[in-house]
Amino acid sequence: MNRILLALLFSAATMGVCAQSAQKFTANKMNEYGLVYTLPKTAVNVTVEALRTVKTPGEFRLYSKKYLNIDPILEPSDMWSVKSVTLTTAGISDGDESYLVQFKSGSSPFMILDGNNCPLTVNDEDYTPAPAPTLPQAEATKPSILQTAAAAQAVTAEMLQSQSTAKRAQLAAAKIYELRQSRNDIISGNADQMPADGEAMKLALDNLEKQEAALTAMFTGTVQTATAVRTYQVVPQAADGKTIVARVSATEGPVDVTDLSGMPVYLETRVVAKGSLPVNDKGEEKKFPKGGLAYCIPGEGVFTASFNGREIASLNADIAQFGIVFGIDPAIFTDKKTPAYVIFDPVTGAVREIGSK
Repeated sequence: MNRILLALLFSAATMGVCAQSAQKFTANKMNEYGLVYTLPKTAVNVTVEALRTVKTPGEFRLYSKKYLNIDPILEPSDMWSVKSVTLTTAGISDGDESYLVQFKSGSSPFMILDGNNCPLTVNDEDYTPAPAPTLPQAEATKPSILQTAAAAQAVTAEMLQSQSTAKRAQLAAAKIYELRQSRNDIISGNADQMPADGEAMKLALDNLEKQEAALTAMFTGTVQTATAVRTYQVVPQAADGKTIVARVSATEGPVDVTDLSGMPVYLETRVVAKGSLPVNDKGEEKKFPKGGLAYCIPGEGVFTASFNGREIASLNADIAQFGIVFGIDPAIFTDKKTPAYVIFDPVTGAVREIGSK
């Protein structure tokens, strides 16, 4: 069931993505016109965005229904949950698929290889890597409304002086209704001192709104959130399966995959199609060209992430190791009149574009 190789990585920047540190290598007399390279295999990156929610009761929670008719937060809580999961693919080096391509003596074709020695192009220096996928970013907890200048401004001297919680709640409620009346007077043009212009009115209304929100939070309580983002890398095998890629604890957030205090995030793999060799006009499978430049004909897989019994992300993707390796006759790259070029997909090793310039 679990035939998926799992590697836990905590930053997408540290993953072996086959599009980094590209270098040009030219076939020449010194290397006997031979270049060594490695085909990629495809990894699935599972980016888990965990949400922390901290609820804090307000000082006047027992008076919230009486004065504001709002149900307040009654008990403090600090809980984690899974907000989102993002599935993407990346190319990593396949140590079992290293090759030597021998070009014609006297020629000077070149290959651009990435930092993992995976091929990006042959005879094309204009290669531009695809933009990195957009992933969620971790967000720190922001100050609550009660920690702002508006909250300090909203609290009256009488509220500060009173020793009775009931009395302070009554004064806070009265201040809320006073702020609402002030806002209505400004909007209707009936305020004793109207703002000088539209910008001043906007600032005045915004300040009144923040003060009201702060006083209201003293009754209803506050909710603060933060997120943590972790990326885990899975190298799927060419078989259906399901594995635990991450765990998120309700009290601790993301935890180690072996920590049973966390609920599991599953990744299910389903092989949709396996790559097959090209055929000739007679429908016969073609033979690997002698000394051919190897590339991948990938297969296809469907990947589904789930948490707490609910599917939260899915991805259809071409996968190098679900396919087969074939080759291109290297002679086309040393044609004196119209040398060919080829651009590879760094994630799957497939031919993305081939032609001549």
